[in-house]
Amino acid sequence: MKRPLIALLLLLFLFSQAATLHARSIRKVVLDNGLKVVLWEEHKAPVVTFQIWYKVGSRNEVNGKTGLSHVTEHMMFKGTTRHGKGAFSRIVAKNGGGENAFTGNDYTAYFENLSADRIDLSLELESDRMQNLQLDPKEFLLERDVVKEERRTRTDDDPYSYVIENLYAIAFLVHPYHAPVIGWMSDLENLVHQDIVEHYKTYYVPNNATIVVVGDFDSDTLLKKIKQHFAKIPKGSEVPQQVSPEPRQIGMRRSIVKREAQLPFVFMAFHAPNYKSAETYALTVLSSIFSNGKSARLHHSLVYQQEIALDAGGYYSGLTTDPEIFYLYATAQKGKTTQDLETALEAEITRLQKDGITPRELEKAKNQIQAEYLMGLDSNFYRGMQVGTAETVGAGYQYVLDYVENIQKVTLEDVQRVAQKYLIEDQKSVGILIPKKVETQ
Repeated sequence: MKRPLIALLLLLFLFSQAATLHARSIRKVVLDNGLKVVLWEEHKAPVVTFQIWYKVGSRNEVNGKTGLSHVTEHMMFKGTTRHGKGAFSRIVAKNGGGENAFTGNDYTAYFENLSADRIDLSLELESDRMQNLQLDPKEFLLERDVVKEERRTRTDDDPYSYVIENLYAIAFLVHPYHAPVIGWMSDLENLVHQDIVEHYKTYYVPNNATIVVVGDFDSDTLLKKIKQHFAKIPKGSEVPQQVSPEPRQIGMRRSIVKREAQLPFVFMAFHAPNYKSAETYALTVLSSIFSNGKSARLHHSLVYQQEIALDAGGYYSGLTTDPEIFYLYATAQKGKTTQDLETALEAEITRLQKDGITPRELEKAKNQIQAEYLMGLDSNFYRGMQVGTAETVGAGYQYVLDYVENIQKVTLEDVQRVAQKYLIEDQKSVGILIPKKVETQ
């Protein structure tokens, strides 16, 4: 099959999928106690994903108490007055389901993927631990140690993650995005049981939560059941969500880390807007052009042409409560330096700012973004993730429905303009890893 025909079929698929998304009904209800409920029916298979999103993450923590949201996530599996320690996971597994949880900057979320005829389990279990969690002091100490060990293995013992953590700390001087989700080790060591109790009572209330259910169910029937389990839970006090905004950066910042490592590494970040700006879609396309796949500009130039990097890429997401960063990175080939990487990254930025992009690059980037997004939405779980994130950060589920259409509107001029506007020296922070020789005893 020739490439033009493949491209045509892909476009037809994308447009049909996008049209189908808009045709499908999403129902959103806010209960009297403030709990948001978003239901998205999908009857292609007899399965459901049940997700509950609490609007609390590292963004809601203060200096000295970082990591509190993540430790609380662990404690949510330690049992209630009705179900003992570990019972939650055992019940879900016994009924053929899977469950887990995750904490981010802006949220803590819990989910179960189940057969459609087992949805009542999620309603009973999640409503139970929203109000009846047992916060045993001994269990708290155990889980705090578990999180400390996670930090050691994932960050302290990983020089590349350590560089990224340090980069965020200098890119955000005021806003709580400067702190790692897992918390600083000194803060974890100083957390006490009462911190968890207050955190749970403050943030794990219905008026700070969103239920998202995607899959094979009848919305009217399921909504009645949700009300039966959750409507009786009392509304909590007004939940604090205001944080100090990050002042505009007025000069480049640099973090240099010297650690035992195999290869040099550069992580380059620029402050960028979130979903509240229409420019978020052009920034998404720009990120794709730089880093989506081996034919993207950074990988093609630094890895294939110049042979100075083993890998190179980047990332940007506008779906955050507050403005975050647009970043690029590269890992050096043996014998190459961080200066080689930094110079090459800056050259690619300058080239795009000066010359723009080609129509072919724009078309390719849009097709990649749209295909990945729409194919992802074919999964109940991924669809729930997108809706849950959008609702929790404030964008709303309409953001998910309109995403492909807004990406399609991006022009060549838009991409060049946002590169010129945001990828600038005064808005840049650079994290550098300089490997140290491994000390032998």
